[in-house]
This record gives sequence, C-alpha cells and structure tokens, in this order.
Amino acid sequence: MILALAVFLIITTTPFAYSQSSADNDNNVEGAPVTLAGEKLFVIQNSVGSFSPEERAQAISKRIETLADDQSIRVDSLKIQDQQDSTNIVQGNEVILSFTDVDAKTVGKARAEVTRDYLAKIQTAIQQYREERSVKNILFSILYAFITTLVVFILLKVLSQIFLRICTQIEAWRGTRIPALRIQNLELLPATQITEILIRLVKLLRTVLVLVILYGYLTLVFSFFPQTRQFGAILSNYLLETLAAGRTALVAYLPNLLIIALVIFVTIYTLQFIKFVFVQLGRARDFPWFYPEWAEPTYKLATFLIIAFAAVVVFPYLPGSKSPAFQGVSLFLGLLLSLGSSSAVANVVAGVILIYTRAFEIGDRVKINDAIGDIVEKSLLVTRIRTIKNVVITLPNATVLNAEIINYSALAEDPSHHLILHTTVTLGYDVPWRTVKEVLIGASLATQHILEKPAPFVLQTSLDDFYVSYELNAYTDKPAIMAKIYSELHENIQDRCNEVGIEILSPHYRAVRDGNQNTIPENYLPEDYTAPGFRISSLGNLTNSPKQQNGSNEDH
Repeated sequence: MILALAVFLIITTTPFAYSQSSADNDNNVEGAPVTLAGEKLFVIQNSVGSFSPEERAQAISKRIETLADDQSIRVDSLKIQDQQDSTNIVQGNEVILSFTDVDAKTVGKARAEVTRDYLAKIQTAIQQYREERSVKNILFSILYAFITTLVVFILLKVLSQIFLRICTQIEAWRGTRIPALRIQNLELLPATQITEILIRLVKLLRTVLVLVILYGYLTLVFSFFPQTRQFGAILSNYLLETLAAGRTALVAYLPNLLIIALVIFVTIYTLQFIKFVFVQLGRARDFPWFYPEWAEPTYKLATFLIIAFAAVVVFPYLPGSKSPAFQGVSLFLGLLLSLGSSSAVANVVAGVILIYTRAFEIGDRVKINDAIGDIVEKSLLVTRIRTIKNVVITLPNATVLNAEIINYSALAEDPSHHLILHTTVTLGYDVPWRTVKEVLIGASLATQHILEKPAPFVLQTSLDDFYVSYELNAYTDKPAIMAKIYSELHENIQDRCNEVGIEILSPHYRAVRDGNQNTIPENYLPEDYTAPGFRISSLGNLTNSPKQQNGSNEDH
C-alpha cells in the first residue's frame, strides 16, 4: 500500500503541480511576459517611446512584485484610471501598468476591456502570492514535505528489501533454474557468469528506480514551497518535454516498427514451416536423393540463412541506422569480422562439405591422421573424437577435410560388407602351411565377435629369406571394440600355436636346439620332456669328408 501510494503520489502529482504554468507556456502569443514569482500573467507586445516590450514587461513585473511583498497594501486598492491616450492601473499615485491604444489595437480589444482583464489577473496573482507565503501555508508545505520524505524513505527501504530478496533468489537458482548457456557441447557462458550478469542487471534496475524516485521527490518537494517552485517547474518541464519528445519519436517510428514486426512475424512462421518439412524428411526414407541424417544440419543451415536475410531486411529500419556514427561502427565491425574470420569461414565450409559427403556419422569408429576413436560431435566448426583411452581430440573441420579419413563403421551394418580385421604372423619354412592355416582359422573362430559367416581366411603375403608371412583375415560387426577383438585374437593365436607345437619366432631368431629348452611354454609340453643335450665331436671330424662326418656323428 505504501509503495502504491508513493508511486501514485509522485507520478500523478508532479505533472499537475505545474498544469497552469504549462498551459500558459503553451500560449503562442509573442511578446515579453509579465510574471510574478515565475508565473506568467500576460505579455507586452509593443514599445512605448524608447522603452522596448522587454523593458516594459520587466518594469511592470518588478512593480507587481513590490506591491505583492507589501502586506499593508490591499489588493482592492488597485484602480483603473482612464486617460486620453492610455488606460492605467494605479495604486494610489503610483502607476503599475499603462495600456495604450497601440496595445489595444495589437490585442484586438478595447483598452478598457483588456485593462480590466489585466487588473483581475494582477489581483488574483497577488492574493495567491501572499497566501502561498503565509505562515499557515509554509507550515503545511513543511508537513507535506515531511510526509513525502517519509513515504519516499519507506519506499526506498521496501525496494531495497525486495531487490535483496531477488538477488538472493537468483543466487539460489545458480546451476538449477539458471543453467549454462550452451550451443550443442560448446559452453558459451557458465551458470556462474550468467548469475552474476543477472544480479548486476537487477542492481542496475534498482539504481534506475531509485534515481527516478529521487527525481520525482525533488520535483514534488520543490512544488510545495513558493520560493523553490520555479526550480520544480524546470525539473517538471524537462521531464514532460523529454516524455513528449520520446512520444513524438515513437509515433514517427511506428511505421518502421510495424515493418520490423512484420518481418519478424514472417521469419518466425517460415522457420516453423521449414522445421516441419525437415522433421518429416528426417523421418521418411522414401527419398533416395535426401538422406535422413541430412535433415537436422540442413535445417540449421537454412535457419541461419533465413535469420541472416531477415537481419539484412530489418537493418535499414533500425533506429539510427542511417546515422554516420552507426554506419561507421557497422563498417568497422564488418571489416574486423571479414579479416578475423577467414579460418572460421574455411572451417564452416569444410563442415558443410563433410556433412553432405557423409564421410562419418556420430558414433562411427574412424581414423583421422593419427587419431583413432569414435565420433562424439560434428559441428560446422570442429569435429571431436573420443579415443579408446577416453581422450577427446578436437580437430578443425578444415584439417579433417584435408586429412585421410578411415571409417571402420561405414559398412558395419551391411551383411555383405562387414569390417575385416587382419593380423600378420611370420613362421619358418619348417612349419607346414596347411597346419598354419588351420591353426589361424581356428584361433579366429574362437574369438568373440568374429563372425563365422563370412568365414575367416588366410593369405600368404610374402615368402621371405627366413620365414613366411601369413595374414589372417576375419570378419566382425563390432568395429567399436576392434582393439579388444584384436587382443583376444592374438591371445587365441598364441594358445593354438602352442597347442600344436608351433613356435612363433622373431624373423631372424636363431634356435640352437643342442642343450636348449624349447620355446613353447612348459604347460604345453609332455610331462616326460627333457631338454636335448649337446653332441660333442672330435676335432678330427673337421678334416673328414662329409660322408665320414655323418658316420662319425651316428657313432656318437
């Protein structure tokens, strides 16, 4: 109730405190005003002798003020005195005002009639002047000022408590009702900064309201006292003129505002229509020329273009858009944007190309340069990959477009084109290749997520000096866990080779069997296995023929 009373008192009383003065000020009659305590009574339009209208008005105003300050002079003692060339308003022997035929001709009325009107205005103004400066009115003015001060003080206290509670509530909403500002996975503003911005805006609003209340308070208090009423009138007239200028500017701007509203209206409904279209395209699979995964990025791209086009259309109708300062700032910002966004534009173009070439999708296992992992985000600017070590790598789209992209998941769902995992094993020529093939295929079929159909196969990729290279190829439909499948496959290859007695040796490994343990793990060897001993021959055998050596060796 106090808040409503104070607002009503300040807003409604202030403009009407000077309604009479404002109405008089709206009088378009030219001339020098005759005033009493800042209130205009009438105007003087003509010169008399060497006295200009301004000098006459100033002298008349001074005489009326002197007369009003003298409480001993009664108001009804002012009389009208007719002469041949003028009609005077006198008090005793002193002439207060002299009205000539030229003045009457300018006004367009008889001298006597105009003089009677001026006399009535002077008497009323003097009587009001004295009443306002009486002890009774001064005491009432002090009382009104005290009440107004008390109300404003209470109002400011209430506003302080209200805004304090608002700030406390905003602080309590941090991170809950006030989330972080994000674009997809990119965090533009954290919740902490948004909360601080809101609190500062609330404090700014409180400061503005306090200044408005104090402005109205000063204007109202000045109007209570006749000595300061002129200052109050200045404040009130300034406020009213500002509001009038704002109203005039708003009325003049209404056509542009209607055009802006129309453009915004059309833009909103156009965006809703294209959203409906692209949602349907994303659901339907009856259009071979349009893939469903294109729907969302195409909608975003179309939205950006439509909003940019709407901004271009609206720009000329913005307030101050035609001013040199506005145009200069716009040119400067455009220059900065064009110079600093070349790499960003390149990334955006690359992002669009990657979307429509369908190089990869979210969740695909890919290899880009040296980064191997799953695609977790693809936007117009960057592509993010999460590696098998849970490390997120961010690559600019321009870099991705220029790199070699290997997509392991592209054909994972196609039953005729499953991903082939391959690994190479090198074994000596002493191991039968048919046995190797059987062992490798058995190891692959024992591995989880390796498909039985299509069946695994083995290729001999090379016949080197010391070994044969066997490449095992096996199909899988789980490219996302290919690292785990490879590890299990290698384990099974080692187990199967050990079971059949195949030693996997390094390419240039030398095995000396005399006195050396077999490289196969002990749990795969027979229980009665013993390492072979050394065979020793005499030095004379070195000079014997090969046939004699063989015989000698057999003896030993």
